Amino acid sequence: MIRLRTVLTAAAALATSTMAVPQASAASVSDEDTAFVRTVHQGNLTEIAAGQDAQAHATTACVKEVGDVLVRDHTTLDADAKALAGKLGIALPTGPSATQNQELASLREKAGSSAYDAAWLKIAEAGHAQTLSLIDREVKTGTNAEVVAAARAARPVVAMHLEMVRGGTCHAGMAAGTVHAGDGGQLAAAGRSDGTAALVTLAGGALLAGLGTGWLLRIRRRTAPGR
Repeated sequence: MIRLRTVLTAAAALATSTMAVPQASAASVSDEDTAFVRTVHQGNLTEIAAGQDAQAHATTACVKEVGDVLVRDHTTLDADAKALAGKLGIALPTGPSATQNQELASLREKAGSSAYDAAWLKIAEAGHAQTLSLIDREVKTGTNAEVVAAARAARPVVAMHLEMVRGGTCHAGMAAGTVHAGDGGQLAAAGRSDGTAALVTLAGGALLAGLGTGWLLRIRRRTAPGR
């Protein structure tokens, strides 16, 4: 009986210890890291909606092309962001923020007019500049290694988008085959391992090598000529 009790006690302790691992992992995600992932997700949804709107209402081929790039890249980034959020137990918003929805609605009111493209470029520039600043802050002060790595991996993509609309001027040609870093996958990829770190710095140290490399290959295939 004594031996049986000892075995049962040890088994219970082991089970309790094993069950505690996920909780410890979730606890390692700070409020700042959580807010970052949620904000990035909303930003991706907004950029996807804006890109789709540009494809439908822009008056110039350049803005339509940039809109297509935003839809493509932010869809990939968001898939990774959602994967990372699921892994870390972070609940995500179901859509853009009230302010973002208001901006999109205001933009759509200009559809069909010559002012649409200029307004779209202005909003795209402001949004990507804000996201880049958010990423840099997460990379510098974030505490969860996976979130920071994802941020870093996404940075090159966001930086590229910003250059495409910098100063309210459209530069669609910059997109072809120039992506060298992560995306939302970076967020998800980040969760794969800090040792693979090579999404770059949407925050932190780029992507874990394994994660960053996979994302990079996916983006390059999508941006390669003829695709």
